[in-house]
Amino acid sequence: MTRKSILSVATALTILTASCGGNKENKEAAGNLQKETVANVDMRGQWYLDSIVFSDSDYVRVRPDERLSSIHQYIVFEDNTYFIKTNCNTISGSYTIKGDSIILGDGAMTEMACDNMAVEDALRRILPNIATVYIQNDSIARLDSRNPSEYIVLCKAPIEIK
Repeated sequence: MTRKSILSVATALTILTASCGGNKENKEAAGNLQKETVANVDMRGQWYLDSIVFSDSDYVRVRPDERLSSIHQYIVFEDNTYFIKTNCNTISGSYTIKGDSIILGDGAMTEMACDNMAVEDALRRILPNIATVYIQNDSIARLDSRNPSEYIVLCKAPIEIK
């Protein structure tokens, strides 16, 4: 190999090594920037309770009593607090969202005895396990549990009715 060839190969290796190192740093910086700028899901407002699902395969679902059409069962997310109104009781507490992760903190629940407590019992069971939230078309939200196949489906209220 000639001296010129050796110099060319050495120069090429130096440029290649420098550019790979730079790309790695750039990729890491872009990855960190992307992690930092992931938008938090916006849950603010009133959401009607559509269903609480405990098993997709068995179709174990709890739905608000549709015979009571004058009573809206809903969740309101506001100022890092949530408020749930069922046909009988209320539940409230704090929540935090980071990206698509959501934590519903412990709160207060009224304990009125009612004929049908299925929704309250289901909420009491699933709320502590809610871990992520997904929103589709700004109108449907799914709150997924840490337990597989358990989730809550919510529909955005077109007009907030409390």
